[in-house]
Amino acid sequence: MEKIIEEVGFEGSFADFLEFLRTDAQFYVTTGDALLMHARDIAKRIDNELPAFFSRLPRQPYGVIKVPDAIAPKYTGGRYSGSSINGTQAGHYLVNTYQLESRPLYTLPSLTAHEAVPGHHLQGALNQELSDSIPQFRRNLYLSAYGEGWGLYSEYLADEMGIYRTPYEKFGQLTYEMWRACRLVVDTGIHAMGWSRQDVVDYMSQNTALSIHEINTETDRYIAWPGQALSYKIGELKIRELRERAKKALGEDFDIRVFHEVILGEGTVTLPILEEQVDAYISNRKQ
Repeated sequence: MEKIIEEVGFEGSFADFLEFLRTDAQFYVTTGDALLMHARDIAKRIDNELPAFFSRLPRQPYGVIKVPDAIAPKYTGGRYSGSSINGTQAGHYLVNTYQLESRPLYTLPSLTAHEAVPGHHLQGALNQELSDSIPQFRRNLYLSAYGEGWGLYSEYLADEMGIYRTPYEKFGQLTYEMWRACRLVVDTGIHAMGWSRQDVVDYMSQNTALSIHEINTETDRYIAWPGQALSYKIGELKIRELRERAKKALGEDFDIRVFHEVILGEGTVTLPILEEQVDAYISNRKQ
């Protein structure tokens, strides 16, 4: 992050740069439609790259729509829903257009990769399509360590796809990584170390470029949902560890499309089972 600050020629401290990102008009739009257009553009650019990284893509489409007004003030910046909305059965990447001065464009590529593709829509829709090979309860099963771990891994994968096109968008990816690292601190702070709500807000505002509005809504989420924030990073670290293990073991025989099929091909599983699957894949490829 400090290298990017130097690259863009910003004069000032890290805190000054975060304030610049939170307040400069170039990083924000003035209408909800404009924000949705940016999100759709990113989503379609990612769609174009998917065949190079995945051997199987879901049949179910997804749309990019705004978070309903009634829930937007306390809702996250974006979320994926695989259920019916307004009578339409399809995947939906919901983008929050409430309080546009708190919705920076530089984090939108990471958010889109996580919530739409190659993140929650791709994983969730493929899981639903395993109708012949897994029982019904597993088609609807969601484990945060697996699902959110895949979401964070998808943000990392978007970098390899060339989706972050400016230093600020790359900074946005890194500030999302910093956000998830801070989650590990504040979740345990709240539920094990006696932190106050203000302790969390102060820590997040000093260490991430998230808007103050989003920091407040996220803080309330962590208070209400113990442990969920921890699951994201645990899952991502395991998936990236398994990928490095497979690359090291297989060398030139490593195929990213095959690896992703191993991760997604059996639907939602626990991390120990996922590790067993990857180890079996490595063993079979060697043989």
